[in-house]
Order: sequence, then structure tokens, then C-alpha cells
Amino acid sequence: MLVYFLAAPARADEIKAGDLVISQAWTRATPKGAKIGGGYLTIENKGTAPDTLIGGSADVAGSVQVHEMSMDNGVMKMRPLEKGLAIEPGKTVKLAPGGYHLMMLDLKSPLKKGDKLPITLEFEKAGKVQVSLDVEGVGAQGPTTSPSSGSKKDMKGMSPGMKM
Repeated sequence: MLVYFLAAPARADEIKAGDLVISQAWTRATPKGAKIGGGYLTIENKGTAPDTLIGGSADVAGSVQVHEMSMDNGVMKMRPLEKGLAIEPGKTVKLAPGGYHLMMLDLKSPLKKGDKLPITLEFEKAGKVQVSLDVEGVGAQGPTTSPSSGSKKDMKGMSPGMKM
């Protein structure tokens, strides 16, 4: 169930929180025993002041952090953004595989394809915002991956048993 704040959005998959519009919220299914999962979405700032995505929470995870993945001399690095992720006025920030993302740590149960995962995002100015992540297949590359795509890539370059 999606929870809408302040005004009804133009599209069913958008959530408005102050000057922010959050859309395309999704995650990948996880195998049994997995302790981490990623969350992806798009945040548009339609206001005149910046806001910052600080982190979040979800009943299914011990914690939810904002992370950045990058390549440095051919080595993939992932790190939490200690000061959060700034969303500048008039800009759109996309959290997607291989870049900025939500990292759900200490998963209490597997994420299952077809489910909707409730999560609370926390912003510096907009406050706490309830969203629902659509759980796509294990190898999904986006929120609208078709079943016929057959993609099985899971975070290119990361070994499946990688621990953080």
C-alpha cells in the first residue's frame, strides 16, 4: 500500500513529500539467507532549496543506509554517505544499480518477487516519507524489467557471497 503525503500525485507510482517527488521505487528479490539488499528510486526536487536523503528504516532490515558505488582504477568500491545524499533544487537524483542506492542491512527475511516492501525514507527537510518498493526479480536492472529479458546480472563485478 502506498502512502501519499500533502497532495495526490499525478501518477500512481509517485509520492510527493514537500517539494520532493519520489518515483520508480523498487528492489531486487534476494536469495534465502541473504543479509543485504539494495533499494532504488528517483527523487526530483521541484523546490528552491536543497534537501538531503539521510537514510531510512524498514521492518525487514536492521538498518537502511544511503550508499554510493563507484569504480576506482578498476576496483569497485561501495561506501555509506555519512552526510547523506543532497538533492539540489530543480535537479533529479536517480538511485540505481552501480551508483547511489539504499543499502538494507541485516535482512530478517528474503525479499520475494512480486511483493511490495514498505520502507521509510528520512530527509533533512521533508522528514520521514513512507514509500513502497516493488520487489523485482533477482537479476532485474530496473522497475520495468520484462520477464522475457532473461537478465541474470546481479551487481556487475560483485561476487555473490561478498560481505560488507
